[in-house]
Amino acid sequence: MSNDTSNTATDTSDTPQLLLEHHLKELRLPTMLREYDHIARQCAVEQVDYQRYLLRMTELELLDRERRATDRRIRQARFPVVKTLDSFDFLAMPSVNKTLVLELARCEFLARRENVLLLGNSGTGKTHIALALGLAACQQGHRVRFTTTAALVSELIEARDDKKLLRFRKQIASYELLIVDELGFVPLSKTGAELLFELLSQRYGRLYARVYGRRRLCGNHYWHALWLCRQARNQICVDGRRGATRIPRRAGSCAVRKRVASHSIGRYRGRST
Repeated sequence: MSNDTSNTATDTSDTPQLLLEHHLKELRLPTMLREYDHIARQCAVEQVDYQRYLLRMTELELLDRERRATDRRIRQARFPVVKTLDSFDFLAMPSVNKTLVLELARCEFLARRENVLLLGNSGTGKTHIALALGLAACQQGHRVRFTTTAALVSELIEARDDKKLLRFRKQIASYELLIVDELGFVPLSKTGAELLFELLSQRYGRLYARVYGRRRLCGNHYWHALWLCRQARNQICVDGRRGATRIPRRAGSCAVRKRVASHSIGRYRGRST
């Protein structure tokens, strides 16, 4: 009889804990489920009241939820590697305007619906800066997508062939920041270039695109790059001989177009696009 009474008392004492854990699971509060007992003991020692105990628990849950959301956005961005501005050597690249880069890392250009264009030779830090700014956008709650020009065009052509082009465009439009790498680095077919041009032109003025590429442009990429230069309002021109700076939209259109043309126009003069 005494053993039965003891077992009943134990089961009864465990019931609130089991119910609490069940409710926390149903409410999808994993941090509170994991920490409630530890925090309760800590608050008991510190003689903290119930309100402050609950406050601590909800703060922990919110912080952990924000961390998980950030991790999820970073995974969805498909970065080939995670880069930060802390690891960028500004001293080794004095042409890069550090003040402007750090300003862009606040992602205020997204709210202003501005574009960012990075130009420069290979090895001048374009990819590192773009990845770091993409990471900063993820950490601030923005949905980001990183891709190369070749990969994006391949997806566009595949979606068109599968009659899913509209769906794919809507998917791309859902990202607040689109980062396109290696523009002008790999030749595109006429169809691919047209699909890419149409996608970026639809985003311009409605959403936000950061596009950066190599100095040497090939084929119809030359004219495509000139159009992108004209659209970009914030520009970081990464170049070993010229400083990186913010250029007003109209001035930037002429300045960047002239720079690109000076390196490419002779090569394409008389060639149809």
